[in-house]
Amino acid sequence: MSAYPLFVEGSELSALVVGGGRIGTRKALALIDAGAAVHVVSPEITASLAGAAEEQERLRITRALYSVRMLRDETLVIVATNDDAANAAIAADARRRGRLVNVVSASELGNCVTPAVHRAGEVVIAISAGGVPSAAARIRDALGRPIDARYAKAVAELATLRRVLLDTGRRERWDEATKTLVGADFCRQVESGEFDARCVEWH
Repeated sequence: MSAYPLFVEGSELSALVVGGGRIGTRKALALIDAGAAVHVVSPEITASLAGAAEEQERLRITRALYSVRMLRDETLVIVATNDDAANAAIAADARRRGRLVNVVSASELGNCVTPAVHRAGEVVIAISAGGVPSAAARIRDALGRPIDARYAKAVAELATLRRVLLDTGRRERWDEATKTLVGADFCRQVESGEFDARCVEWH
């Protein structure tokens, strides 16, 4: 797969998740957390998915085997059943209709993958590793280890500064601040605690 990385606004997504087991549950709940509208199709579902459906209006459950008529206008289709033949057929249905398709157990059957993700506030690291999730997870953990609350706070402060300066017509001031605050030593300053004091000076 020649991958094109892209972050999507979750509230703009609608998704069909076929499979209500452990993996289907994890995928569905991650989409819900991102703000998506999710329809899960599966004869059986986990207790956590059933509980979430009682609390989340954006989560709909159909306890049945998949049929092509269940594929509506969803943006994304995630296939997570334990039947390889069914997974291939579902993926083919979705691809013929131009959907984004992720087949959890066989990424080559789909046209997109869900990466291993590390989050610290609005800082998001997403790793894909050629269809090998365990490798992606290891790389994510190694890269994400130092990216913690310090980075979340620094990025939040930068976002606030940017909004204040641009909203008051001080574009040049923001450009200067960016060059100074987000220079080659940005990570060192964040991790040493120096960044906070330097950022205050630009308000």
